[in-house]
Amino acid sequence: MTDEKLVEKICREDKELYTEIVNRYQEKLLRYASNLIGDKYKASEIVQESFIKAYISLRSFNTKKKFSSWIYRIVHNETMNYFQKYKKEVPIKEEMNLTSKNNIEEYINKKEIIEKANKCLSKIPVTYSEPLSLYYLEEKSYEEISDILRIPMGTVAIRISRAKVIMKKICETKT
Repeated sequence: MTDEKLVEKICREDKELYTEIVNRYQEKLLRYASNLIGDKYKASEIVQESFIKAYISLRSFNTKKKFSSWIYRIVHNETMNYFQKYKKEVPIKEEMNLTSKNNIEEYINKKEIIEKANKCLSKIPVTYSEPLSLYYLEEKSYEEISDILRIPMGTVAIRISRAKVIMKKICETKT
């Protein structure tokens, strides 16, 4: 069942089906918010608040549009509100959790790459990091990014292109 049909069904007959929406989007939205603010725990709060706001506003959703763009837009707005409220806070570092000694080296290498990418991404202004994150990490199309950020598709393309150049320069310099 498509998201849009599911929303219609939730609004008409079965509000309990909203858990299906949460299950479909929770992990993706958490990853998106985490990439924007760099703190998994605060991102979790933002996503939870976004799901509440989405549920309250579900009847106002236009089922002829794409639901994923709508819910990402809510998370975007909540994240921007967070930035306004808490300008500069240092994110809490995640504890290292190793489940198998055989994977330690692989885990460390992967962790280093992720940390380097996140460090570079965090140095890019949100104007550029957000579309880059949506495109590469969330696998959204330019059209979806345009809907989420409410900017023209041409602007999406320009911002992603510029973000790649900025990211490359930042990652190439020794940090």
